[in-house]
Amino acid sequence: MKIGMNELVVILLIVVILFGPTQIPKLTKMFGKSIKGFKEGIGSEEENDNNKDNTNE
Repeated sequence: MKIGMNELVVILLIVVILFGPTQIPKLTKMFGKSIKGFKEGIGSEEENDNNKDNTNE
């Protein structure tokens, strides 16, 4: 099931109607920070796993 251009336009219009054009930049900034924090958390988790593997050898 693919999402076409028409569906994306409808979703975008619904988001603009719900949140308003002034709130969208705030939402995208918040979403970007959340993704960045998630990636940093994953990276630190892998780093900790690597450190544990090195100390066990």
